[in-house]
Amino acid sequence: MEQKQLVLRTTTEPLISESNSMTSATLGRVMSTLLTTKPKKLLETISHLDPSPKIAPIGVSLEQSLLFLYKYVKDAAEKESSLDQVLVPMIQHSLRFRGSKHGNQVMILLNWLFEDEVNFQSLANDLEAILSLKEDHYISLGWCTLARSLIEFEVTMDKLETRGVRARYDALLKIFCTCTSHLVAIVRDGSTVQGEFELPTRLSVAAADLILSLTEALTRSDSVSNCSDDKQKAAGIGERNRPVMLLPSTSTKKKVNKISKSSESTHMEMKLLLWDQLDHLIVLVERLTAWSKKSRPLHAKALERVHRWLLGTQEKYIHIQTKADRFTNAEEWSITALFLLETLWHVVALGRSQIRTEIYRIIGAVLIWDSDNYAEESPKNKESGRETIKFFLNCLALLLGRLHGMQFETTIEEHGSQLSQAIISQLNCADDEVIDSALCIFKAVIFRTNSSLSKCAADISQINALLPMLLHLLDERDSAAKAVIKLFAEYCSISSDTQCLEEILKRLISGNVSQKSNAVDFISDLIHVSMESDTVLPPTMWQHLSCHLLEFLQDEQMVINTQASKLIPLIDPSFTLPALVCLIYSPLERVHSLASGALVALLKNYKHNPDVICMLLDCLSKPTQNPDICDTAYGEEGQKPDIDRVLKLLPEWSKIVEDWKVMIGPLIDKLFAEPSNAVIVRFLSFISEHLASAADFVFQQIISYTRRQKE
Repeated sequence: MEQKQLVLRTTTEPLISESNSMTSATLGRVMSTLLTTKPKKLLETISHLDPSPKIAPIGVSLEQSLLFLYKYVKDAAEKESSLDQVLVPMIQHSLRFRGSKHGNQVMILLNWLFEDEVNFQSLANDLEAILSLKEDHYISLGWCTLARSLIEFEVTMDKLETRGVRARYDALLKIFCTCTSHLVAIVRDGSTVQGEFELPTRLSVAAADLILSLTEALTRSDSVSNCSDDKQKAAGIGERNRPVMLLPSTSTKKKVNKISKSSESTHMEMKLLLWDQLDHLIVLVERLTAWSKKSRPLHAKALERVHRWLLGTQEKYIHIQTKADRFTNAEEWSITALFLLETLWHVVALGRSQIRTEIYRIIGAVLIWDSDNYAEESPKNKESGRETIKFFLNCLALLLGRLHGMQFETTIEEHGSQLSQAIISQLNCADDEVIDSALCIFKAVIFRTNSSLSKCAADISQINALLPMLLHLLDERDSAAKAVIKLFAEYCSISSDTQCLEEILKRLISGNVSQKSNAVDFISDLIHVSMESDTVLPPTMWQHLSCHLLEFLQDEQMVINTQASKLIPLIDPSFTLPALVCLIYSPLERVHSLASGALVALLKNYKHNPDVICMLLDCLSKPTQNPDICDTAYGEEGQKPDIDRVLKLLPEWSKIVEDWKVMIGPLIDKLFAEPSNAVIVRFLSFISEHLASAADFVFQQIISYTRRQKE
């Protein structure tokens, strides 16, 4: 069978096939040929494409394949026919070769086809329609990959001679902006729950990345479409290196006012497109926050603040729109909010390769702002200074939180000292949010990790050098002390020794009221951190904490002893119960009352643990095992303790025991094991009512014990 040949009569005549099926088959071969051709050869052929009539077999001529594709797209555009047969193979190819240097054929072809305005409009509109009309996850994933490649064309196509994408860039962004509703729906519904965390699907990650690339492109200060090649390159470099601005300068505001009056300003039009996406950005940030909590907690923390700011801005904007006549500065607020959104989102969506440079710039901005503006006495200036510092710190947390592995370690190695200098000064701020942000970043710096802390992952060597510098902050009761306490608590929770714990408590326990209060807060934070984490504190550390809490229980300051009484029940009874029983015998009513309350709370925490009750009975039977505390508590030497002071507390515990069968067996065994122990008999009399309600089980246990003895 003779091979069919394709004859191009002129470059302007439409290419007509004998039938639709033959056209589809030919187009399929053309797309296969073009998408499997090496990018370099494809570029060379396009650059030397001769539009004059030629005759060549379609299977061997790359030039004829290009001309066929061009004519097919041109005819479809004029007839308003679907271009799915062109775009779907491109989408599939983009996904198949995602991230590969050998997969640029699609970008090369689209860049060439987009040089014609009619072709561009037809291809772009059909590309938009594919996302919403084709309910196929594979196609949607490839679509996101292709669209993101088009948006980020500066990286992948900077050396191409054709400039189709560059010429239509702004129009392309506008078309993609109409797709954000569908993309946000993919992001919103694209999570899987794993334990207490949400993890994204592959498609939802691709959709989120595309939205970030799209909206980041809208924040660029210069229109890509209106720049020449050289100017565009310079603008790209300038954009990547521009410093973060919180508020526009006066000259900038005047410029914006001037631009906003011109409906033809592409620059302002792009910024307004970003503003129009505010609802979608809120949903996106909410999902990004949920996805980051497991592996990127620092980034998640910063995203939570971004989410709050976006919600607040949206609420204020709606309020101004509904009551515009009451706001004389509505236009000024709108301009400022637009600049803030642009600047903030530039940081949120910043490319990974630019993060380290931006971190360095923000550190410098914090140091300069802190020295020049933050110390001004005007309340208005101080408020503005706090908001500015919040913004800068959140930007730092956003950027540091996105780094992983060697990238993060290298950044800390290069900028760690400057970061520490910028952050430590913020710990003295009166604003809790500033302190919280500073503390999160400071932990990442000194622990050398922006992930969850663990004994095996964190590098905790730097804390020893910083310990003396931070300890003096614990001498006062202020926000700085509160922040450092949290930092020390997290450190001690992952430390394998007690050196830091001993240094902290040594400085605080014998100090003034403020220092003692900070000591109790530190112990409280450490206990709660250990309860919420997977790490286990060593027994020696628990012993230290228990001893100091029992001392604080006897302190004269009500704030200190009350807090200690609430913390003691949270510790393993083996560390606290013997001494706690002795303190109940104290002649000081204050100590007796606090110890009694702590004991009842402890028993309630272990209401179904018979070992704790047996331990209590041993403490009542052998009080001399804690001579130091017990001798002090008894008062007169040689005086026997009144065990009823302890036993009369038990009814309050017994009321909440739900399963007495768990308790009765071990108690009966202990009774028979120590028949001469009057304390056990006395104890059973205090819970006789509950024993009577389970009489059958009591007798069953007695009979069972008797049988075991006979055997």
